[in-house]
Amino acid sequence: MAQPYRPAPVDARLATAADLPAAVETLARAFYSDPVWGWVFSDPERRLDHLRVLWRELAESALSYESAWVLDECTAVALWIPPGKPELSPQAEQRVEALMREMLGTGAARVLETFERFDAAHPQERPHHYLSLLATSPDHSGRGLGMGLLAKCLTRIDAEGAPAFLESSNPVNTPRYERLGFAVCGQFELSENGPNVTQMWREPGGSAANS
Repeated sequence: MAQPYRPAPVDARLATAADLPAAVETLARAFYSDPVWGWVFSDPERRLDHLRVLWRELAESALSYESAWVLDECTAVALWIPPGKPELSPQAEQRVEALMREMLGTGAARVLETFERFDAAHPQERPHHYLSLLATSPDHSGRGLGMGLLAKCLTRIDAEGAPAFLESSNPVNTPRYERLGFAVCGQFELSENGPNVTQMWREPGGSAANS
């Protein structure tokens, strides 16, 4: 098992409503070429707009929990869901479904099925902090900003003595998460022979173990 490491320190802060447009843009651009979300939103000409709509809902949810973290100018963004809280409220879920059907028509079925598979595979046995989304602006990639932000967030979670969970939608990132103490705890495949999603769990203090 890879040993946890300490990335270069970063100055992270809680996001505010004023950060929302820049945070959503960072998220949308970062996930444009993602193996999972590029497959979900298969039209490359419309993908950015679709991602902006979806990620805005998730960003607003994390903001409402005071658990959205950013670096200055939103060069990196981390959206967390606290233990025991839903990623989206029932009202937000209904709004997302309506928006997806409006934008995608019959193509919305793939998006909604993907949500269902994520939800069905999510571990329920122990309360945990859930990393909904982590992204670095493509203009600032390769500098360790995303891992630095994640490490900063994990320090706070460790202080609570709580575990953390995430899904790795890009295999390139899985070893990076392992270096911060996460371990693979599961995997699931998306519909229509879609890509696999890797699930990762982290015990408090960086001791990675299955949930």
